[in-house]
Amino acid sequence: MNKKPNSLSNGKEPAASRYPAGITETKARYGAVVGIGTSAGGLEALEQFLRNVPAKSGIAFVIVQHLDPTHKGVLPDLLQRVTSMTVRQVTDRMKVESDCVYIIPPNKDMSILHGVLYLFEPTESRGLRLPIDFFFNSLAEDQKQLAVGVVLSGMGSDGTLGLRAIKAKAGLVGVQDPSSAKFDSMPRSAIDAGLADIVSPAEELPGKILAYLRHIPNRSSSQPVLLEKEQSALEKVTVLLRSKTGHDFSLYKKNTLYRRIERRMAVHQIKRIDDYVRFLRENPAEAEILFKELLIGVTSFFRDPEEWNLLRDKALPALLTQQPDGGSFRAWSVGCSTGEEAYSLAITFKEAVAHCKTNDSYTLQIFATDLDQDAIVRARQGLYPVNIAGQVSDERLHRFFIQEEKGYRVHKEIREMVTFATQNIIMDPPFTKLDILLCRNLLIYLQPDLQKKLLPLFHYSLKPGGLLLLGTAETVGSFNSLFAAMQPKSRLYLRQDSLPSPASLIFPTMNGAGMPGIKKESKMPHQPDNLQSLTDQLLLQSYSPPAVLTSAQGDILYIRGKTGKYLEPASGKVNWNIFAMARDELRFEMNGAFQKAVREQKTVTAKGLKVSVNGGLQALNLTIQPITHPEALSGMVLVIFQDMPADPTKAGTGRGKTKSPASARIAELEQALMQSREELQITHESIQASQEEFKSMNEELQSTNEELQSTNEELSTSKEEMQSINEELQTVNAEQAAKMEEFGRINSDMQNLLNSTEIISLFLDNELRIKRFTPSAVKLFNLLDSDIGRPLTDLSSELYYPQMFDDAREVLRTMLFCEKQISATKDRYFSVRIMPYRTLENRIDGVVMTLNDISRSTLLEADLKATSGMLRALVQAAPLIIIGLSEEGKILEFNPEAERLLGRKRTEVIGGNFFEIFTPEVDQPKAEADLKKLLTSESGQKFTTRILTKDNSSVRIQWTAEKILMADNQTSGMVAFGQNLS
Repeated sequence: MNKKPNSLSNGKEPAASRYPAGITETKARYGAVVGIGTSAGGLEALEQFLRNVPAKSGIAFVIVQHLDPTHKGVLPDLLQRVTSMTVRQVTDRMKVESDCVYIIPPNKDMSILHGVLYLFEPTESRGLRLPIDFFFNSLAEDQKQLAVGVVLSGMGSDGTLGLRAIKAKAGLVGVQDPSSAKFDSMPRSAIDAGLADIVSPAEELPGKILAYLRHIPNRSSSQPVLLEKEQSALEKVTVLLRSKTGHDFSLYKKNTLYRRIERRMAVHQIKRIDDYVRFLRENPAEAEILFKELLIGVTSFFRDPEEWNLLRDKALPALLTQQPDGGSFRAWSVGCSTGEEAYSLAITFKEAVAHCKTNDSYTLQIFATDLDQDAIVRARQGLYPVNIAGQVSDERLHRFFIQEEKGYRVHKEIREMVTFATQNIIMDPPFTKLDILLCRNLLIYLQPDLQKKLLPLFHYSLKPGGLLLLGTAETVGSFNSLFAAMQPKSRLYLRQDSLPSPASLIFPTMNGAGMPGIKKESKMPHQPDNLQSLTDQLLLQSYSPPAVLTSAQGDILYIRGKTGKYLEPASGKVNWNIFAMARDELRFEMNGAFQKAVREQKTVTAKGLKVSVNGGLQALNLTIQPITHPEALSGMVLVIFQDMPADPTKAGTGRGKTKSPASARIAELEQALMQSREELQITHESIQASQEEFKSMNEELQSTNEELQSTNEELSTSKEEMQSINEELQTVNAEQAAKMEEFGRINSDMQNLLNSTEIISLFLDNELRIKRFTPSAVKLFNLLDSDIGRPLTDLSSELYYPQMFDDAREVLRTMLFCEKQISATKDRYFSVRIMPYRTLENRIDGVVMTLNDISRSTLLEADLKATSGMLRALVQAAPLIIIGLSEEGKILEFNPEAERLLGRKRTEVIGGNFFEIFTPEVDQPKAEADLKKLLTSESGQKFTTRILTKDNSSVRIQWTAEKILMADNQTSGMVAFGQNLS
């Protein structure tokens, strides 16, 4: 068998283009939903995966990742950078659309129903949540054979159980190649479980999934309608499976077989079933893979809890009351897969015994069998992943499991109750004398004719009053006379006393070989407390002769009457076995009759035996009786010695004539010959029985050796693995790393921005210690990188600013910013602004101090003030009227000479309209037009107007106007120089 899981074939497709009936080739299944599960290291894998999804693929991708419940999800922003598809974080009742990516939000579980996503509050504690399994299970139920599950990098085993559900619905399972994953626990768990259809690096998975969806079968009905040629090809597949695996699947349902074959054809992109038959013949590994496909075990702990509760609370207590303390029970789990249900039965039995408030001396021996050898190996290990915490209660986990690094291991007391073996229920003999039989969801894969043969066989295997537990999709059908349901709609049945018809009861055979895995019960039955009274009661009912009560192996338990004539102690070490103590004349006949009675479970009588007594012969009959009732003596054997009178000389048959001595001798020889033949037959049967026992014992030893070998491997294998909390941390770390990269770019942008503006910035904490500073700060402060954390007061600077520390402290206290202009050495000036430092969470975390160099503007301002002062002095001392006007005629300047000649104070006219104040009323329009020439005339142009003084007299003034020009040569006003001509 090829150890590496298969992947999609990259070879050339067969030339034929026609599918079997009901199948049509399409483009990638439009509207298909692909579920992706990942945890630690998943960000890189997701980017590689989505980067290789082609545009307009017609598929929706739903990502379920382990996230910290308190962490703000940034995954949508990170993934949107690598794909052209729309990336959305899921909200409740969001409809899935093609060519979109959906991401589960933190602290939620998610499921899908009819293409709509639903969010749930998680019920499990932080460390035990299994969101991937939860979603994959719902995806399998919603999409059936169209479901596609993908597992990428991650720790733990979340997703494995969900992939098993997808595989059971004939969906596709893709797994990232563990060698390419940062953390390979999740991919390796899926591969080790035998679930992976595609194993490839993350960037190759999208192409292979799309290739599968192009070839996926498209059925219009659940039952395939096969042409004769295709029916023949299907039968050829079963023949090849039988020849290469030794197992016959011809009695499995054709629908199940065909769907699994179709799925393998889609994986390999094979269109015709005839081509697949050829592919199967040429690739032996494919037969093993198809064999595993047909044996997908959908099982879990305590599946259908109502049935297990009924078994624990009602069925098992009723069964226990039928047995005295110390009773032993037998159970058989048919198709046990990886052992979850067999262990569930053992746990339920332990709980039922505890609830009955009786002693715990009851024992249960469970025989668990399955066709899949690999599943049996995993079941024997009894090691299950941590995600079984979603199936098993905390109380049961604590009591019946031991937590290890890899998961949970079944406790020793539960493990010792179960014996695992491989078995083919169709071909191998069944277990018998059972109290409980489990066969859950196996019959649904078998044809009705085979189901009708197995149910009577189950009836035969069970004791009267035994229990049969079937799956939720199975019933006893027409065998209501053999089994009665314990409750309406329940699948727990009670065996009835009626017998099946001989035609329906057909025993599987293995050409005379014993049942593999059957463990013979070699333990001596528990001895009841009052053997004497029970044995006396039994003998008094029918017998009075001497008798001996023994075990099934001949060990003497109780002797009644005088047995010295028949038994005597053997020489040497004391041996209380009846065969060792029997007299020589009886030993051979007793051994043969005893073995026959035990084997056939019926009373055997050896007549006409003789034993030497006091020099003579004592005739006797030896009766061997296996005991079935009462229950306390069940399994024991009663050996009865009944003396017979000496045989008188018998008359002949010839009308009262006496036999001649010759005739008597002939009769005696004939009787001796007959006895010899009987003894030879007994010896032959005994040898044959011994051979069968030796075969069973050899198979049992082989099974035990395998279990010991598995145990040895478990003890020699140890590998450390972090728990789910570490998965969350790794996921957060990956997201934070991406976010830090983005923050790094933003920080670089901000650094370059600050450097380009040459703004000096100091960042101080709440204790006014240095947290950070810009490179330009070294121009004013003696700062080194080692000064981070030093108080502000320890810094020396070139600023003349002794109140700097006090101002910073005041800003922290009042939360109001402070702005000042401070001088520094070398005739430098700075604008210092101190304001609170607010975080994104609106929390005050110190202050930020910015210093902007304003030396140039300050010096220019000083020069301007000096020039302005000089000009103002000239204006004040000038002998001319000087008036400054804006473009609208607003008075801006009015010198003392203007005050003297025009009779108005400067304070009276500044800001007023020149034309409204000084235009005379006589010939007002002309006078106002003349005055407005001040604003429209060219610089240096002279003209004369009359001005109205305060005492309403007018003076004649000769004006010269000069324009006031801005830096862009735009006029902003005029300066008028006037001389009195009156």
